[in-house]
Amino acid sequence: MDNQAEVREFLTSRRAKITPEQAGLPSGSRRRVPGLRRSEVAALADVSVEYYAKLERGNLAGVSPAVLQAVARALQLDDAERAHLLNLAQAADGSDALARPRRRSARPWSPHRSLQWVLDAVTAGPAFIRNGRMDLLAVNQLARAFYTDIYATPHNQANLARFNFLDPTSRRFYPDWDQAADITIAILRTEAGHSPHDKDLHDLVGELSTRSNNFRTRCGAHNVRHHGTGTKRFHHQTVGDLTLAYEGLEMAAEPGLTLTVYTAEPASLSEEGLRLLASWAATQETERPSHQAAD
Repeated sequence: MDNQAEVREFLTSRRAKITPEQAGLPSGSRRRVPGLRRSEVAALADVSVEYYAKLERGNLAGVSPAVLQAVARALQLDDAERAHLLNLAQAADGSDALARPRRRSARPWSPHRSLQWVLDAVTAGPAFIRNGRMDLLAVNQLARAFYTDIYATPHNQANLARFNFLDPTSRRFYPDWDQAADITIAILRTEAGHSPHDKDLHDLVGELSTRSNNFRTRCGAHNVRHHGTGTKRFHHQTVGDLTLAYEGLEMAAEPGLTLTVYTAEPASLSEEGLRLLASWAATQETERPSHQAAD
C-alpha cells in the first residue's frame, strides 16, 4: 500500500475530527475547513507549520518519537490511533522490515497439532484463529457451526471481511451490521499500518473497494481500533439470536495471528443457544462424508 497516501489521509481525517473547542481554541467565525487548521495542530504540537505540513503530506521518515507523540496529543488520538501512527512511521523509515511478523511462504499456513488441540478443547463457545486480513485459519467445531454462513459460500474464501461486505447473508447474521462493517474496516486499516507491504491485504482491500460501495465509502473514514474484547449480537440461521462476549488474544508463538473465543453469559438464553448449536454441530459432523471430515 502507498504509505505516504495512508499517512496523508489518516492525519487529515484525524485533524478534521477535532473541533477548536475540543482543543481549547477559539472557534472564530471564518473557518473554511472542518476541524482544526494545520497551523493550529502545529502550534499544539509545538512544531513549525512548515514541518507539520510536511508530515501531513505523508513524509514521516526520520520523525522522532517525541514529535510523533506531540502530534498524537494535538490530534487527541486514542491508543489504537496512536499505535497506528507509530506503525506508519516505522513503515516510512523501513524499520518495520525486521519487526514485521508476516510470512512469505508460498505454502498455506496450518496450525500445529497442539494448537488445534487447544481449539478443540474449547467446547462451550466458538474459538478460532484469524490473521489481520480476517481469514479464518483454524476453528473448533463450534466455530465452524457458528460461521456456517461463511463456509456455505466458497466465494467468501473463509474471510470475515468478504462475508461482511460481499455476502448479503451477513445482513441477517449481524443484526448490528453497520457496527460490524466499521469494526471490519478498522481492523483492516490497523493491519495496513502494521504490514503496508502485504500483497494479499492490498489485493483484498482492492477487491472490496471495487465490489462494495459500502466498503469504499466507509474506508475513507480512516478509523482504526484495537479489537480485543467486547460484546456482539448475532442471528444464527439455526439457533436464532445470540449475544456473545468475546476475547481476542495475540499469539506470542505465531506473531500476527489472533485467537478469539466467544462466550455467553451464564444461565442466559444465549448460553442455551450455544448448547443447541453445539448439539447441532455434533449432528452435522456425524452426517458429513468421511472424506470431508478433516479441515
